[in-house]
Amino acid sequence: MSTTLSLLLPALWETLYMTIVSSLIAGVLGVPLGFILFTTRKQGIVAQIYVNKILGAIVNAVRSIPFIILLVAIVPFTRLVVGTTIGTTAAMVPLIICAIPFIARLVENSLEEVPQGLTEAALTLGASPLQIMTRVLLPEALPGIINGLTVTVIGIISYSAMAGAVGGGGLGDLGIRYGYQRFDVGIMIATVVLLIVLVQLVQWCGNGLARCCNKRS
Repeated sequence: MSTTLSLLLPALWETLYMTIVSSLIAGVLGVPLGFILFTTRKQGIVAQIYVNKILGAIVNAVRSIPFIILLVAIVPFTRLVVGTTIGTTAAMVPLIICAIPFIARLVENSLEEVPQGLTEAALTLGASPLQIMTRVLLPEALPGIINGLTVTVIGIISYSAMAGAVGGGGLGDLGIRYGYQRFDVGIMIATVVLLIVLVQLVQWCGNGLARCCNKRS
């Protein structure tokens, strides 16, 4: 039992480390990108058609690449950024790159659900684009954005397990090395249970936070 815990606890910490840091960085970059995609569209408050098309094409291109392929394809970039291609820190680079466009589209979709009349009213009152984004769009779309971020964090947990297949560390690496290669069923079951618990906790926290921010409820 003590041996199992000595294996599970470091792997759990590595997964939490990858998930938390990757989610924070991807959120900081992905949420503003979603606002840019929404506001620069043809009918947006700062319409920039060419900027929107270029950013949209890049976002769609990255989203279309399977994570396991992206993991390998950006090895030179990962080495350039963190100095290595093995370990939890290296695994965070493709996790962040994969999550940013996903978050951006989810944020864009959440902003589309904000009644257009609110934006038009703010424009009529002389609000600037920045004021509209921070005082109208963000508060109204916040529950949807939180739900989108929750989905993304769960996806990062799944992808972090996949990163374990190529030396990324974490619960995925532990499950492959001991559960699969050494046929240790106990480790495999424990790894799966921990991943399920993590996902459930993230979903529960996300749902609760979204309800607290929902002014309509």
